[in-house]
Amino acid sequence: MNELDATVFAALFKEAFLKCFGHPMMNSLTETESKLLSGKIFDQTGLVIGAKSIKNYSSFVLTETNNKHENPSTATLDTLARYVLNAPYTDEVQRKDKESHYPYWFQYKKQFHGPVKKPVNKKLSPAFLFITIIPVLIIVAVLYFVEMKKPASKELADDFTSISEDSLSARGWFIKAKDAEYWDNRDEQPDHLTLFTLKGDNWPDSLHEAEIKNLLLRKTDADCFVAEVQLSDFIPQQNWQQAGILLLEDTSFSGKGLRLSIGYNDYSGGFPQSKEIIIQAIISNGKNSDKPEEIVHQLLFRIDSTNDELIKRNLKHSALRIEKRGTTFRLLFANGSMANSAFKELISRDIDLQPQFIGLFALKGFMDSTEVISAAFDRFNYTPETCNK
Repeated sequence: MNELDATVFAALFKEAFLKCFGHPMMNSLTETESKLLSGKIFDQTGLVIGAKSIKNYSSFVLTETNNKHENPSTATLDTLARYVLNAPYTDEVQRKDKESHYPYWFQYKKQFHGPVKKPVNKKLSPAFLFITIIPVLIIVAVLYFVEMKKPASKELADDFTSISEDSLSARGWFIKAKDAEYWDNRDEQPDHLTLFTLKGDNWPDSLHEAEIKNLLLRKTDADCFVAEVQLSDFIPQQNWQQAGILLLEDTSFSGKGLRLSIGYNDYSGGFPQSKEIIIQAIISNGKNSDKPEEIVHQLLFRIDSTNDELIKRNLKHSALRIEKRGTTFRLLFANGSMANSAFKELISRDIDLQPQFIGLFALKGFMDSTEVISAAFDRFNYTPETCNK
């Protein structure tokens, strides 16, 4: 990197820091801060800059005489510029196909080195302000109202007949925390996406950081929508095997989230043990709280040796549904031997949550002794709607 580009890079990195943290960068980033900035960049752009690289870059841009010369790739510079310039969400495959010339880095360089225009000192008459500016403000307000009323996301009905990574990406999906061994078996059941109840959770405990392996995500920016997932033959049998749908404010689990799942529970706090299959809904408050809130604990079946076949028949098809209307969330579920079983309401509640991502997941918490089982997702439906306020 030549001296001129190094100057631009330093300014770009400091601007990215300011956007993420809300104050100028005074010191090199800590490991935690580096992870947070890396996550924010990924959440907004769909592209990755590693936390270790970010930590090294922060030291480089703050030190005038640095023996270690950082030389970020043009792709990294473009990713930083995309974050600062609020570029549209993408991924590496799409950028390689459509924007391999890295336009946002060169756009930022051009703006950085562009001529500075001196302000013209003109006095505007009140009549000019009334005739020109007031109508413009009215038009802007109308356009803003129209934009807020319409759904921004695209409708999707995904039956998972094609689950190659390129095909999933083309339909708006991306994978987080990939475990290749199990991800490669996602085609285990034809015309389904198969995930596995791997060790992990979306909130941490004293020994583990929040992580869900093979979490399949997509962006959402609609204030009102309906999201529904259907599973085939998913029968959890040990704590805390579960699968379902997840709403997140960010992909690093530092923001709030809502998890709706079918799961297994035999924890009774010392009381006589009861083996249950339940519908559970959990609100997690991200990094500001290590205690989630369980808002739904709906018993589906108590398990004993006499009703195994009955349970299998009634979990031949199961479905979970989230309806969002502004701050009101309505949660529903359905199950039965037929795919068209009616939905039943679990809860309708106001929740302070602004999801930016919808995810499909399977997990078993941080239980080492619990077996890994498959969860076959048959269909996912997402419908953004006009908010009637």
